Amino acid sequence: MPDAVRLQLEDFSLDGEIAALRAASRRIGGIAAFLGCARDFSGGRAVTEIHFDAYETMALAELQTLRAQAISRFGLIDARLVHRLGAVHPGDDIVLIATAAEHRAPALDACHWLIDELKARAPIWKKEISPQGNAWVTPHP
Repeated sequence: MPDAVRLQLEDFSLDGEIAALRAASRRIGGIAAFLGCARDFSGGRAVTEIHFDAYETMALAELQTLRAQAISRFGLIDARLVHRLGAVHPGDDIVLIATAAEHRAPALDACHWLIDELKARAPIWKKEISPQGNAWVTPHP
């Protein structure tokens, strides 16, 4: 299975990522996941494509820091963070945060914290392509 923290152009497998978490330990009692998907409508206008760009070296380092902080802060057994770059279309997967812990509460809490922190801290930018014109989206956790 690929690295637990990745930026990539291609799609990812939710089942594969969950299987990688399960393989980490038999102590896992709860896995929580957030799957972000591309919409076809945003801010009152149709969206035909979303383009993600990043300062890749810095973004990858920040995602690795977030993973380490979540594992420590919430007592996780493992966590996986995957974010797409490049063009995605409505219905495509964009981001996956998956967390594993002995119990459900830390897994759920960490998953929520990670997606909010990723959106606030990672240098990943989103431009929506629309028939009405293109627009960079202001981050909003």
